[in-house]
Amino acid sequence: MTDIVDELKWRGLIALSTDEDALRKAFADGPVTFYCGFDPTAPSLHLGNLVQILTMRRIQQAGNRPLGLVGGATGLIGDPKPNSERTLNAPEVVAQWVERLRAQIAPLLDFEGPNAAVMVDNLDWTQGLSAIEFLRDIGKHFRVNKMIAKEAVSRRLNSDAGISYTEFSYQILQGMDYLELYRRYGCTLQTGGSDQWGNLTSGTELIHKVEPDAVVHALGTPLITKADGTKFGKTESGTVWLDPEMTPPYAFYQFWLNADDRDASKFLRIFSFRSREEIEELERQTEERPQARAAQRALAEELTTLVHGAGQTAAVTAASKALFGQGELAELDERTLAASLSEVPHIQVSELGLVVDLLAEVGLVASKSAARRTVKEGGAYVNNVKVTAEDAVPAAEDLLHGRWLVLRRGKKNLAAVEVTGA
Repeated sequence: MTDIVDELKWRGLIALSTDEDALRKAFADGPVTFYCGFDPTAPSLHLGNLVQILTMRRIQQAGNRPLGLVGGATGLIGDPKPNSERTLNAPEVVAQWVERLRAQIAPLLDFEGPNAAVMVDNLDWTQGLSAIEFLRDIGKHFRVNKMIAKEAVSRRLNSDAGISYTEFSYQILQGMDYLELYRRYGCTLQTGGSDQWGNLTSGTELIHKVEPDAVVHALGTPLITKADGTKFGKTESGTVWLDPEMTPPYAFYQFWLNADDRDASKFLRIFSFRSREEIEELERQTEERPQARAAQRALAEELTTLVHGAGQTAAVTAASKALFGQGELAELDERTLAASLSEVPHIQVSELGLVVDLLAEVGLVASKSAARRTVKEGGAYVNNVKVTAEDAVPAAEDLLHGRWLVLRRGKKNLAAVEVTGA
């Protein structure tokens, strides 16, 4: 990779830059020490954060040094939300979340070699700083009229919620982070989402005032949107998190597998580490044979492996096949099975009844008479075993992990029954 700027542009990862030509020269003269910040305002990162982490990974692979900042200080405040004040979390909770986020970022960067990544926490340089020192040494360099003009602030000022001094001050703290990293590590580039541009440039502006000879940069990635108008990283069940307890690997895999064909090319370029040639070939296959979902399958396997490991990818792909009769359901571990069944229509019952009743109740057929026809025509399955009798009742030993039945009508229509015993 001779020019990381060209690579990022080809992948659609540059929306804003303080000076693209100067940044290109900095990379050419490199290596460049750069950073991206992540605030622990939740116990896990999500897919929007993954854009930033993988952008860091690309820039590091081009021979530059990343600093992964998890904001133990800024996480106590939170950047301004569009329409309301954030709920302030207890310091001990934020401290726990700092460690969780660090553990999610660390496997995706390289911590060895000449450009080894470094994890940093802005609490290290803020917790001992007095309010007087902060106002005298940092606050004096910020002009309120410019701070008000920042998009995140002006939007809140024009809303019914208004904005507190706490969230108004967030951009000062982020600007101080960049200055501190410039002084400690020679950091000359900050990356982040374009919606954070006002916070990113607060750092470059502060450094220019305090260190007039410094040459520093900011780079903003575009906000990722979906072709159907829904928010990227969101599903019907909510946000797609990186934590496997919050979004099971099966659901994570399915997010990519279910991507709209219109989004497949964009997602490949942003998230995949395949070569241009490989990506362009997958784009061609998707255009010519969209039903094969080649791009989506490639994304699902690559990203699930990257975030959750090859073992989890093998487990979820086995589950996908087993659900449709191409593997043994009984061989799936309970957690993977439960996660996979949460993605299909399902009901809870206290005791087992007729299969035809269950088919109708879960919605695989419109009525019990339709269920009987389905059985008669050979299209009803329980745990991938064809149902041959209209009066069939599953036995207790048929329950997977003592609680689940997988119902199928035909080849593709799935549903699940969970027996609660209550």
